[in-house]
Amino acid sequence: MSDSQEHSVTGGILARFLSLPVDSLPRTLFMAVALCLFCSMIVALAAVNLKPMQSYNKLLDKKINILQVAGLYSDGVDVEKVFSSFEPKIVEISTGKFTDKYDPSLFDDRSAASDPELSVALDEDPALIGRKPKFATVYLLKGSGGELDKIILPIYGYGLWSTLYGFIALEKNGNDIFGLQFYEHAETPGLGAEVDNPSWRQQWRGKSLRDENGNLMISVAKTSSNKKFHIDSLAGATLTSRGVDNLVKFWMGDAGFGRFLENLKVGEA
Repeated sequence: MSDSQEHSVTGGILARFLSLPVDSLPRTLFMAVALCLFCSMIVALAAVNLKPMQSYNKLLDKKINILQVAGLYSDGVDVEKVFSSFEPKIVEISTGKFTDKYDPSLFDDRSAASDPELSVALDEDPALIGRKPKFATVYLLKGSGGELDKIILPIYGYGLWSTLYGFIALEKNGNDIFGLQFYEHAETPGLGAEVDNPSWRQQWRGKSLRDENGNLMISVAKTSSNKKFHIDSLAGATLTSRGVDNLVKFWMGDAGFGRFLENLKVGEA
């Protein structure tokens, strides 16, 4: 078929298509497909262009949460400037020691927790996380003279409806709690979501993880004979309270950051 014949055939098909009624099935389907393709292109373009901004905002939100749990955040504060007081470090959980294998500014803790190469399946899983990461990013708050002031550790575990992600701030002795807060969860508003209540979070400040013999004693429960290690459970949210109790004990215990905290205390991290 010559070019002129091909052009004539194509023109004929187009003419017949355009001559169809506007509400005919072929024209309706054509417009629907064209509109879908156009919208998908706009969405894809927006996703690509907004990705750097989304990544920046995600990182900024993480920094704000770290400042909050360390008691350094207030409205109008220069987040980047204050956050520069922290030294992010990667810890190998099994040894409890720092490692230079990964760059703390690039390491993704959430992805590592589900990566078969960077995590291990758990036989005993009180926090209900499925797999435990081999490495984790911790944040060391340094004083004006470079001395250690606080230790910020990532923690997470399952509550009633969701996985709760948060940070716990410890004093430089690695045993006394300065603060705890969760930045992501989907617990029941007014019940399990009361983990966000400032008055409940305030209970954690000044409590201790371990007794003088090194036994892990911190507990979220209705009652306790020793207030030094006790956090009141959330009213009407038994399973969420139990989840928080389990995840804190898991991450502060030997399976989590227990070995690292001991190494840090004796200068062997």
